[in-house]
Amino acid sequence: MIILGWIILFLAVTSILAFNRAALIIFTITDAFLLLVFSVFSHASDVTLSTLWVIFGLLAIIFNVLPLRQRLLTRYLLSFYRKSMPSLSATEKEALTAGNVGWEGELFSGMPDWSKLQKIPAGKLSAEEAAFLAGPVEELCAMIDNWDINQRRFNIPAEIWQHLKKHGFFGLIIPKQYGGKQFSALAHSQVIAKVSSVSIAVATIVSVPNSLGPAELLLHYGTDAQKDYYLPRLASGEEIPCFALTSPLAGSDASAIVDEGVICRGENNQLSIRLNWDKRYITLSPIATLIGLAFKLYDPDHLLGEQESLGITCALISAHLPGVKTGRRHFPLCCAFPNGPTQGHDVMIPLDGIIGGAAMAGHGWRMLMESLAAGRSISLPAMVTGGAKRMLYASGAYARIREQFHTYIGSFGGVQEALTRIGGYTYLVESLRLFTVTGIDNGLRSAVASAISKCYTTALSREIHDHAMDIHGGKGICMGPSNYLAQTYIESPISITVEGANILTRSMIIFGQGAIRCHPYILAEMNAVADANEARGLRAFDQAIFAHAGYLISNFARAFSLSMSFGRLCQTPSGPLKNYYQQFSQYSALFALSADMAMLTIGGKLKRKEKLSGRLSDLLSMLYMGSSAIKYYELQDEPEMLPFVSWVCDELLVQMQQSLHEFLLNLPNRWVACVLRVLVFPLGRRVQPPRDQRGTEIAKLLLSPSRVRARLSQHVYTAATVHNPIGLLDSVLAQVIAAESLEEKLYHEGKRLKIKGRNFAEKVRSALIAGILTESEAQQLLDTENARLKITAVDDFSQEELANMRCGEA
Repeated sequence: MIILGWIILFLAVTSILAFNRAALIIFTITDAFLLLVFSVFSHASDVTLSTLWVIFGLLAIIFNVLPLRQRLLTRYLLSFYRKSMPSLSATEKEALTAGNVGWEGELFSGMPDWSKLQKIPAGKLSAEEAAFLAGPVEELCAMIDNWDINQRRFNIPAEIWQHLKKHGFFGLIIPKQYGGKQFSALAHSQVIAKVSSVSIAVATIVSVPNSLGPAELLLHYGTDAQKDYYLPRLASGEEIPCFALTSPLAGSDASAIVDEGVICRGENNQLSIRLNWDKRYITLSPIATLIGLAFKLYDPDHLLGEQESLGITCALISAHLPGVKTGRRHFPLCCAFPNGPTQGHDVMIPLDGIIGGAAMAGHGWRMLMESLAAGRSISLPAMVTGGAKRMLYASGAYARIREQFHTYIGSFGGVQEALTRIGGYTYLVESLRLFTVTGIDNGLRSAVASAISKCYTTALSREIHDHAMDIHGGKGICMGPSNYLAQTYIESPISITVEGANILTRSMIIFGQGAIRCHPYILAEMNAVADANEARGLRAFDQAIFAHAGYLISNFARAFSLSMSFGRLCQTPSGPLKNYYQQFSQYSALFALSADMAMLTIGGKLKRKEKLSGRLSDLLSMLYMGSSAIKYYELQDEPEMLPFVSWVCDELLVQMQQSLHEFLLNLPNRWVACVLRVLVFPLGRRVQPPRDQRGTEIAKLLLSPSRVRARLSQHVYTAATVHNPIGLLDSVLAQVIAAESLEEKLYHEGKRLKIKGRNFAEKVRSALIAGILTESEAQQLLDTENARLKITAVDDFSQEELANMRCGEA
């Protein structure tokens, strides 16, 4: 009985130490004390006790005396690791070491410190940035006729280009010393979000020069001479840039680029590069004057050194050079932003055309990996957020304005379900966008966070558009100047395909990079293995591998304990979201354990098992999104937003549970899968989807003016201009709400008194005669009905007018 009690005590104490990630020396001292207790109170023989003490002593010495541990254990582990570690391509190595790690590293730890999340400061616009949004951006939005741009012109009008150049829209990220605005990432994102709430085409031509392109690459890697020459010209719009990365067969695989540059002697025996390329899907290429080009650089005559293949390189090329071909256009889903192919044949540029000069030859992939974070974190999330907010703003109002069966359609459960998802997903998209751009302003350049932001904001935005179209029905599908849905609905897949299609981003990048960059120890292990100094590498590997072992043991303990307690055993902030903090802590431990066991049992083949790695990507991404949702709620300090954050967190938890279930169902090693299932679901799958009542609360907040509706549609362009079809929605919504009691009176009293009329106007006149309505009430109802009809009306065209439209032309 004493032995059984001691065993229980030993397991309990060990589990507590593992749960709290106690140091190895603490484990050793604690185990020594427990063994001493056993020696004093048990009736074991002296031989048994002596044997236990000898075994314990040997293990304690081996594991705690570092030189001995390294000699007896670590060097063999290091040898095994080198043989089993998969080889990495040069582009993979560049990608894995690019940028840095933010909050996603805490989530990968299995033990997130939520105080760090709470300490992340809120982003704030400067007075200059706020004035720019209220001034030139508002003026730009008023100039845009999105229907005309996309259906008649298929071009951006000259007056818009002039406005963009005059007010410095192309220099948002360029420092003031070069004539730029030097805006924060937050301001940059807000500008794109607002413009995209009116026109994706115009937002795209603003975003491209300010994201991945010559300006950003020059800022981080350019020589002083390159910055002094190009940046003022880019800021003023004198130069229109594009960046040519995608080749016809390479797509997102930069290692497959066939575009090449060869170092040679040019005029006057000057070191030059002869370039040949064939690129497609290049935004602004048809009108660009300056091309940023990614290509493979070769030095067959060894003019720079012994190395013949120098690797991926980025250079700047004038579009006016002989051999450069631009001007032809693609036709991307009826959206008028300039996009097209570019080719170059034997184009000669000086060696200092390389961004950063000759010293940066071969370093292009790292430059791109670090700079892609801006495109993925700022431009694309901002662009789809502007559209999502527009859908929320319009759908809530339309569902209250549009009537059927004598009641507004927003009172129907099916419509409320669609409104709930619009509201919840828009809240999530907005919180994810702001969380990620705030990280950039705080110095983070995380490839993993940017990939999560791009992948899930674009995917969720497409769902928001689907639900908005369902609510609007025929209003949504009949295109015309008064249709505020169809164009952005058509364009929604564009953002999903660029900067790496979402399928690739989810299945290969998020977890593929995250497993190494965000894991507490794997990158350190890889660096130790690659260290040419054997002694130093052995010491570094010893430190990393045994810390990793402790981390794995801890996650076993944390996964089971937190699953049994539903996360209640961990310390988290208090308040209305405490339960979600606890459950996200639980799933952080479950994710960390599952990821480690997948890497341990599958090894390097995991990167090819994209269905499994995709589910792990989902887990990490949903933890990151849940964190952003909580952070957004706490920063807004708006109690009315509680239904939104609660619905979002419940939805994410259900999806995480399902992803983890599917991961375990398909893990190749079935024994490991069974053990993990006992640890992660000891009491079964207990997470429940959001309650219908929560969805009803969200829908009601969108169906009438509220602070939450105003917050979630902030920066949507809502001015009542002739070209902005949503400009009248709020005023008509207020008019409809004010007349609802009169409509009820007309319906019920008219039914009681058998008031008749062939149409609404006749019923109102009959009610006026019968004394049900006063003259002012009757006029109010007629005015409201006319306003409602104006909002619900759809466009129609003659055959000749349709023939002049551009969208759909071959």
